[in-house]
Amino acid sequence: MSRWKALSTELDPRVRQLLTQLRRLKDHSGLSMRQLAAKTEYSEKSWERYLGGRSLPPREAVEALARIGGVDPVRLLALHEVATDTWGGRHLDAAAPRKPAPEPAPVPTVGPGARPETEPEPETETEPETETETERVTAAGRSLRVALVAGAVALVLALSSAALLVMRLDGDDSEPAAAPPAVSTAPAPSSAPAYTCRVERTDGLWYAGISRTRDTELGYGAVGPEVAEAQCLLRRAGISPGGIDGMFGPLTQRAVKAFQTRAGLAVDGTVGPDTWKALRG
Repeated sequence: MSRWKALSTELDPRVRQLLTQLRRLKDHSGLSMRQLAAKTEYSEKSWERYLGGRSLPPREAVEALARIGGVDPVRLLALHEVATDTWGGRHLDAAAPRKPAPEPAPVPTVGPGARPETEPEPETETEPETETETERVTAAGRSLRVALVAGAVALVLALSSAALLVMRLDGDDSEPAAAPPAVSTAPAPSSAPAYTCRVERTDGLWYAGISRTRDTELGYGAVGPEVAEAQCLLRRAGISPGGIDGMFGPLTQRAVKAFQTRAGLAVDGTVGPDTWKALRG
């Protein structure tokens, strides 16, 4: 797992949340910055700026990292849209174009040294006041759009959290396959949530105290307590899957293949009934 430098406290919380999720995907991909650059259209320096909070990544970079991490990019792109409006708002005053002052009208003359027939009219402040009012209306419209998008993201995440809670409470063989990780609108820690392994042997079978399933199909990209249970049992068997974080990434897949090879099972990198039986036996 990479050790990231803390993001600047001056960043908007929604920008910090987007970058935290992107950092998490990069960690679970198992790729270095150079390898990540080789798999995308963006250089190593660009990814360092994006994930370091010095530059907001473009939409295409977010989609590319989601594809590499094997997750649905919809929630990340919704959060990216909110972060884009927030990021642009920080530089609005500095980047706003200023209207040049009107040039004075040429002074008519009737001969050398003659005075103008009419004096130029004094300049007024009416037009700058109109420009200020336009900027206020534009800012109000932008704030309304950000609020609507943030509300939609919060609703989607609330429904996802409720579904995940029901899955954890079931904790039986009837548990459905875990859904892709949800993006939270609240500030998140710099690493994925961890589970605690409480391995014990009951009725001749090994359990880690997280899930009692014996036939749930788990593959690359799966998340949830069943993945954490399998990670604990892999560690008990002497094969490290990386962190016990409930995310089926490249390290977990590598550990599953090593265990299947050792147990004489079909090596496909997924956890099915046969692999569960060997892990709990």
